[in-house]
Amino acid sequence: MRAAILGVAGHRLTDQERALFGAARPIGAILFGRNVDSPAQLRALTAELREVLGDSAPILVDQEGGRVARLRPPHWPEFPPMAAFEGRPEAAEANAALIGMACRDEGFDVVCAPVLDLRLPGAHGVIGDRSPSADPAEVARIGAAVLRGLHAAGVQGVIKHIPGHGRALVDSHEALPRVAAAVAHLAADIAPFAALAGSGAWAMTAHVVYDAWDPTRPATLSPCVIGRVIRGEIGFDGPLLSDDLAMKALDGEPGALAVAAISAGCDAVLYCPGDPAGNAAVLAACPPLSDRAGARFAAARSAVRPRPQAAASVAARRAVGLG
Repeated sequence: MRAAILGVAGHRLTDQERALFGAARPIGAILFGRNVDSPAQLRALTAELREVLGDSAPILVDQEGGRVARLRPPHWPEFPPMAAFEGRPEAAEANAALIGMACRDEGFDVVCAPVLDLRLPGAHGVIGDRSPSADPAEVARIGAAVLRGLHAAGVQGVIKHIPGHGRALVDSHEALPRVAAAVAHLAADIAPFAALAGSGAWAMTAHVVYDAWDPTRPATLSPCVIGRVIRGEIGFDGPLLSDDLAMKALDGEPGALAVAAISAGCDAVLYCPGDPAGNAAVLAACPPLSDRAGARFAAARSAVRPRPQAAASVAARRAVGLG
């Protein structure tokens, strides 16, 4: 298996995608709004992916609630953003359990949430209400509740965007952010990630340059930030994914970026647009999943222990305003 998780183009796999994924298997896939039409269609697509990639292949979705949600009405509920749960960890956990079960029903087993970036005044709005608070302790408290809810529903959570996107003044989808804060100030940004480093979650990197740690490379491509900060100071030893290599914060060809991210210390890379040429380039360049990375993914999977669906009872729905 190649150390890549890839997007696909549409509502069903094309013959080209089937052939490519079967010949040079990525470890998993990630789906977006362009891949979603109805519950029946989505279940058929996730079943197709597992037919090609294997029954245990992770299939990811961004379903934070609020602005970042791929499953939307009329077929799925409109879930609130994380900011709605500041000071309400029980409601955050119930909401996350509902999100997890909705995703699990359609064939997903990894939900890219929660956001542990700080919601800081004056920063770019790309984070905004995706974060519960400016207070690191509250972000950690709500983040832990979200992970409990997701894991209880039987889906893996992914903390993002490590080591922190909250101070960025530009959107990394559009340009490369540079954070000039001193190490002493960055201690607040990394605190929620450190608090949840042993939670059993995966983590997703930030395409952000931190002058205090590595002024030349964004975290995704920086051995210093990944080795010294993420694995060292934060103490995160779970599966580490790059954010999407197609984002405009990164400059370079998909294959070369995949090699650079893996070399820097990412366990696997995300390449999300679903274009055939980019997918082929990433798979051709990406090394096989390493033994150490495989062990990290296996350990994280063992941390997810589903509870009965009673975890999302009518009372839970009322707690988050969905029933």
